[in-house]
Amino acid sequence: MDDAGVDFGVVAWREDGDWHLVLAPAPAADALSDLIEFARRYQGETGAVAFVSVAEEFFVCLRVQGARVRVLLSDATSALDWPIAEQAADLLGLDLDAVADVDDIEPAGDLTLLSDHGLPAAELDQLCGDPELYPDEQIGAIAAKVGFGKEFVAILDNAPA
Repeated sequence: MDDAGVDFGVVAWREDGDWHLVLAPAPAADALSDLIEFARRYQGETGAVAFVSVAEEFFVCLRVQGARVRVLLSDATSALDWPIAEQAADLLGLDLDAVADVDDIEPAGDLTLLSDHGLPAAELDQLCGDPELYPDEQIGAIAAKVGFGKEFVAILDNAPA
């Protein structure tokens, strides 16, 4: 998508029981503060869920509900190499020195941020830690479990190359 390594950014929200998705424009997907502001426009019934996939290596998920912002970084060690992941780590208050000592893929942040939509924390943790899945596949599995899988596939299929 751009020089920051962003593959795509997408925001999902529910209105009248139906999921709606919109691609985040490049500037909004490059920095978490911009993505949060973009997602605030689409809060719907239960807040907005925003995803950013970066360099086919990791993703950041945000849950924006009014002034409350919950964050999940799929791989904490990505904060050592990628600015958007470092921004997520800052929001989470992660100690980057401690993260540098981690050898495995470990998510950081709120694993319960989608539990009210049917995705238990343990399952989200398992998806984040699966080294066989690319971020778009992880996000696709999350989207399917939460209820907007078809919409997610459709929006990516129609995204500009």
